[in-house]
Amino acid sequence: MRPYLVCTACVVRLLAVLLCATLAACAAAPPASLPPIFNDNDFAPASAVDTGQVFALSDAMRQYVQTHVRHAARNGNPRVALYEALYDKSRLKLEYDAAMTRNARETFEARSGNCLSLVIMTAALAHELGLQVRYQEVLGEASWSRSGDMYFVAGHVNLVLGQRLGESPNNYDAKGMMVIDFLPSGDVAGYRTREISEATVLAMYLNNRAAETMSEGRLDQAYWWARAALLQDPSFSGAYNTLGVIQFRHGDLAQARRTLAHALMRTPDNTLLLSNLAQVLEASGLPDAALPLRRRLLALQPQPPFHYFNLGKAAMQQNDYVQAIRLFSREIARDPYYHEFHFWLAQAHARLGQLAQADRQLELAMDNSTTRSEHGLYAAKLQRLRATTAH
Repeated sequence: MRPYLVCTACVVRLLAVLLCATLAACAAAPPASLPPIFNDNDFAPASAVDTGQVFALSDAMRQYVQTHVRHAARNGNPRVALYEALYDKSRLKLEYDAAMTRNARETFEARSGNCLSLVIMTAALAHELGLQVRYQEVLGEASWSRSGDMYFVAGHVNLVLGQRLGESPNNYDAKGMMVIDFLPSGDVAGYRTREISEATVLAMYLNNRAAETMSEGRLDQAYWWARAALLQDPSFSGAYNTLGVIQFRHGDLAQARRTLAHALMRTPDNTLLLSNLAQVLEASGLPDAALPLRRRLLALQPQPPFHYFNLGKAAMQQNDYVQAIRLFSREIARDPYYHEFHFWLAQAHARLGQLAQADRQLELAMDNSTTRSEHGLYAAKLQRLRATTAH
């Protein structure tokens, strides 16, 4: 069993009051609303976490707004002008790439980013145009992925642009709102949403960076990202979970128990927290304390994410490819958009000589890949398979 992490696929907005923690010097004191969950002395100082850079515009971005957006918006809708300037393939040529969460400048320079990065950049440019920006969490829209021995669940956030009326900064046209969404798997029409605060949005960004740096093995840097997320919004449960996993992996078991237990008191049916706290208790030699958590987890989630996938991999090791196909197909039925499920199903079909089915699953793996490296890997495998079947 491995720890589970929470990331947010899309988010963003610049805070009115920005938090800037310079980690090489003295860390900011936690607010009174936070319990004693930080153990700063156990982690080495790392690169500074400067939230002021998240939405900052470069000179090139300001020039792009002036040249490609303001001119087009003179006789039309500035929201539409912004959208077309950014996402018309003949202009900026942005690409989706989930390899890391970038800030606004980095996304603009790279011309690519994950969902969160693209929303950050869009929101930053919208503010430059004087547009109102609101943020919505899309309820029930979560996807799972893994990196090495860690599993991630990603939520989803979109943004809503409003047109300012007159000169008052607080006077907006409520009827003329435009929702901009970057969900790669398709349309989000009909999904329930809830508005989230600016503090929560920035905490989500910081939490993403914590999870990403932890997956790279940089626990010290990850700790400070997670710490900054909780200082930004002490109510964001995802950051407690991430901090607890960092402490667990760092060997700080007592601190990890304290962090995860506090978060679980706030959200007692959170399956991620139940699973992670149970693992920490078991690693601490407290299996009896973990048992009720395991029972509760089983009642809430009889088959956890990747359940059938992991069983399918075990069947592959036993050379039972027919059973592996059944199991991988069951996992795909639960999550049809995760590329690795299709890749392993392709392998099972190939082992049985079912090359047409393998070709189709490899194509789906490539189409659902979320990074350039994954796309290139699947494209190369698909090319080799088709070269083989052509002879």
